[in-house]
Amino acid sequence: MAKTHLQRILLGLKVRQFRQERGWNFDESGRQTGISASYLNEIEKGKKYPQPENLEKLAVALGITPEFLTSPELTKQYAPLGDLLQSNFLNELPLDLFGIEVQQVVEIIARAPDRVSAFISALLEIARHYSLHNENFFFAALRAYQELHNNYFEEIEREADAFVQQHRLPENGGVPAQLLADLLVSVFRYKIDENGLDGYPELHSVRTVFNPKKRRLLLHSRLNESQRAFQLAKELGFNVLRLKERPLASTMLRVHSFEEVLNNFKAAYFAVAILINRSAFVRDLHTLFGQTTWNDQVLLNLLTKYRASPEVLFQRFNVLTLDFDLHKVFFLRFIHDTEQDRFDIDKELHLNRRHQPHASGLDERYCRRWLSVTLLHDLQKHQNESGDEARLLVGVQRALFADTQEEYLCLAVAKPGYPTVGRNVSVTLGILLDERAREIIRFWDDPAIPQTTVNVTCERCGIADCAERAAPPVALRRREARKRTEDILKKLTVQG
Repeated sequence: MAKTHLQRILLGLKVRQFRQERGWNFDESGRQTGISASYLNEIEKGKKYPQPENLEKLAVALGITPEFLTSPELTKQYAPLGDLLQSNFLNELPLDLFGIEVQQVVEIIARAPDRVSAFISALLEIARHYSLHNENFFFAALRAYQELHNNYFEEIEREADAFVQQHRLPENGGVPAQLLADLLVSVFRYKIDENGLDGYPELHSVRTVFNPKKRRLLLHSRLNESQRAFQLAKELGFNVLRLKERPLASTMLRVHSFEEVLNNFKAAYFAVAILINRSAFVRDLHTLFGQTTWNDQVLLNLLTKYRASPEVLFQRFNVLTLDFDLHKVFFLRFIHDTEQDRFDIDKELHLNRRHQPHASGLDERYCRRWLSVTLLHDLQKHQNESGDEARLLVGVQRALFADTQEEYLCLAVAKPGYPTVGRNVSVTLGILLDERAREIIRFWDDPAIPQTTVNVTCERCGIADCAERAAPPVALRRREARKRTEDILKKLTVQG
């Protein structure tokens, strides 16, 4: 009977432990057991499981019983590692996406099982303390996967291009939502209920729900054209890419596996690729970057041309790395609770490295000088004064981070969080103004673009006399006080 992956790994750990306790190398183990050194190495790595006669030889040579050698029980030293393996924690991590095998992780842990197991236990304790769940790890792994590939996936691009050609979708912008709905019905036998969610007030923030048994897609009637087009294009993505494990609602309230998170991303990527044709968008960006002055209307025109939401348009800036050789880029989406005047980052992506503008996760106040935040304040003011709930605001900023002196060119769009009332959204693209960016983006030094010194959060900011400060620099003061204490202690302990 074939042995499971876990059984092979557990047996390999035992062979490794008892061999090392006897001080044997592989050659000596081979002499003692009559098994080749190369085969013993494969056993220890969990790649091979010996036949019964070789199990007997191993047990006798190592001084243990065959029953213990083949049982799931481990010695005290390796018990924490056994618990970790049998908890399925490692199997839930998408190691294969990063070219890592479980055996490699186990081998690292086995070199110092006590220390590494204690470290993993500490991480799990931190996760429990901060109420982190599986989905937190899954979404973090997805972001790392996107960043590893510069958020560009050629295989999905090819599938999208083939679908566009096959069904003659518009390639220069403006894919109608109705055309996508017709394809779902005619090609994939969907039944679409345009008002299917209207009778459920509890689902006011859910845009679509799919019933796989009836192949019925329920939509919220309040979706605008761009939102409807994206949701329908995403459904096409699940089918064209043959993604079986998937969320059945547009809002993922509960995540069941990493595969579900990954497939949801792939379907969304496909949707963006058919709504905004890559070649056409690259041409548009060459035109945009070739201007010597900034004009807000150009970005608004792109939104209109592609009938896209700001999130979809900014996602398509994933062509920057491949087509413009711009690698140091970040993307942020802010949510503004207008009743509480609270700002949160609910999506972020960093290419090349983690950039200064990022989510803090510490319940601190983000810098009010950020373009993302100032646009949201401007939008709220406009809504209060005019009652206009549909207007988009576009902005540009050169943001100089006080702590690092790195400067970013930031483009942002703020919009009402339709159909959710009382929640506005801004999306921001930031490009580090290094030598390459200054060469490609000709309008970067337009004197009309505001230059602002910023920081990450108010609690950690040392900018003096900041009129926009929303909280005192308490974290900065604690850090400075600790540094003074350390300096005094160092001085006292080194005196003769």
